[in-house]
Amino acid sequence: MHPIVLSLILFAVGFMTNPLATDEAKFIEETKAWQSERETKLKGENGWLTLVGRFPLKEGVNRFGVGSDNDVALPGDLKEIGPTRLGSITVNALAGTASLKLADDVAMKSEGKEFRGERAFVLDAETRDWVSLGRMSMHVIAREGKFFLRVADNESEQRTKFPGCTWFEPNSKWRVEAKYVAYAEEKTLVINNILGERLEQPCCGYAEFRVDDVRYRLDAIREGEGLFFVFRDATAGEATYGGGRFIDIEKCPADGDTFILDFNRAYNPPCAFSKYTTCPLPPPQNILKVRIEAGETLKRKE
Repeated sequence: MHPIVLSLILFAVGFMTNPLATDEAKFIEETKAWQSERETKLKGENGWLTLVGRFPLKEGVNRFGVGSDNDVALPGDLKEIGPTRLGSITVNALAGTASLKLADDVAMKSEGKEFRGERAFVLDAETRDWVSLGRMSMHVIAREGKFFLRVADNESEQRTKFPGCTWFEPNSKWRVEAKYVAYAEEKTLVINNILGERLEQPCCGYAEFRVDDVRYRLDAIREGEGLFFVFRDATAGEATYGGGRFIDIEKCPADGDTFILDFNRAYNPPCAFSKYTTCPLPPPQNILKVRIEAGETLKRKE
């Protein structure tokens, strides 16, 4: 057998029988699969890349359509979707409701089913619904007593020509073991968003971890059964998004338990892709002085 072929076989056998090499290969494969799934969701229907408008709604009746005489004039790229007046949205801030009334000659879809006339918008963040007409979709969001109409164009140039995300190469150094420390009483974490608005989020505890023998901690936001971290590190504004990045933990650990905090799965907030979103900024205690060269970067593929 040729010496080169023999050496390749021996190398492959050694790689397969070396648990550390196998674990590293599995880590890289799983990280890249997660990144690919993240990008697929980002490019999906009604995703952040499709947003073309975020319009404040006034109390009472808000007429909407592509015509300039509407209270909410939809972007010009959507002028072919229907008549200049599509209908109206009525806001009742006291009741915390928003209802849609379509013009007589307009039909829209919700979850694939056509409807006409009137319907209420679902405003709960977990079950918030989209209604659509052709390439256009929209829903209403309510925050701190204010109501906004968010509009998506599923044929937007940003979506159809999006080149893809870029990532640091997977690095197991940034898959750190963290300890979860629950607060004796859940506290309220005050977070500002990019518009300067103050948001109150439930903070149940913090993650404590070490990098190069230096101890760090991040306050966690309770999100369902899991945890949500908003953080910024020393790469922000240079190699990573200046407003910070996010990390999700599916299941909240028990107080004192350790868990894996994987910065390779740190991802950019919606504001990195769309000006029609309002993203939370990291609180001061979640701004880290260390350079975390892992996860999603600021650049885009050429």
